[in-house]
Amino acid sequence: MQNKDKYVVWHIQGGLGKNIAATALCADLKRKYSDRKLIMLVSYPEIFLGNPLIDRVYAIGQSPYFYEDYIEDKDVIVFRHEPYNQTDHITKKKHLVNNWCDLLGIKYTQQQPAIYPNYTQQKTIGLWQRPKPIMVIQSGGGPMQGQKFSYSWTRDMPIEVANNIINKFSNQYHIIHITRPNGYQLNGVERIDGPLNSFQLFSLVVVAEKRVLIDSCLQHAAAVFNKPSTVLWIGTSPKQFGYNIHKN
Repeated sequence: MQNKDKYVVWHIQGGLGKNIAATALCADLKRKYSDRKLIMLVSYPEIFLGNPLIDRVYAIGQSPYFYEDYIEDKDVIVFRHEPYNQTDHITKKKHLVNNWCDLLGIKYTQQQPAIYPNYTQQKTIGLWQRPKPIMVIQSGGGPMQGQKFSYSWTRDMPIEVANNIINKFSNQYHIIHITRPNGYQLNGVERIDGPLNSFQLFSLVVVAEKRVLIDSCLQHAAAVFNKPSTVLWIGTSPKQFGYNIHKN
């Protein structure tokens, strides 16, 4: 018997923060195509798992028989656009989510990202019990491995700024420093530079009393979990990637 299901496939590649931002539009996409199953083909599938509006989630590069199951001779609509290539992104006129709305044919209403942790993922907050309240500093962004340079002037926190924050708050807070393995060293902090999974990082954002972040995945995650943060911007812009919940 021939499969009569209809599909809309959304292909999203890129970093963790970009995938988090994309979750803002899953509900709108499902509403627009309510007669179709929503299939996600993404770089970070764990971000989309648990969303009740998504029918299937696949990791890019780990999707055997995807063409046969969802494309070949199927009633399917495929979105595989790159919002970073949009004129209004290149000219810094619109937010990333707004550019995606243009590509998906969805009205932009300042949609916020949404993630649905399962029970086990919610319990990862237990990893971060410390004697004092926690302050999180993220000084370097991007992938934990494989970046050519240890410092990106366009978005990483200058070491002088990080040291000033530590000097001001170290007596009051247990400061946890999130950085890449080759990121600069700070004194008087707990350094996290290994490969934590996404929800371990998210739980740290949730339990922290203060968050000083940069344009990277944690500021997106803080918006998801309604955790206002101080976000430092250098070469990138909160108009394109930020959220009003934060102090930008």
